[in-house]
Amino acid sequence: MYLKKIDGPRSVKLPDGSVLTRADLPSSDTRRWVASRKACVVKAVAYGLLSRDEAKQTYFLSEDELSEWENAVRNHGEAALKATSVQKYRQP
Repeated sequence: MYLKKIDGPRSVKLPDGSVLTRADLPSSDTRRWVASRKACVVKAVAYGLLSRDEAKQTYFLSEDELSEWENAVRNHGEAALKATSVQKYRQP
């Protein structure tokens, strides 16, 4: 088995004791962003598995979009990433 050479870690340990690996990340051609996929990318950036630039480039995200996801998780938890909850958590 051959492992692709990458910059950065292959896995990180989260505060709850679970391990997040690059294999757990959504596919780079993801077009339908459900809350769990958004949360996975936010965790990967927050705990150093992906850099912000790498996440934006891989998933074709804008700086604003990634920042909104991070703010939603920080302020309201992962439930705020659901499309059906946008108005509930939107800043006035």
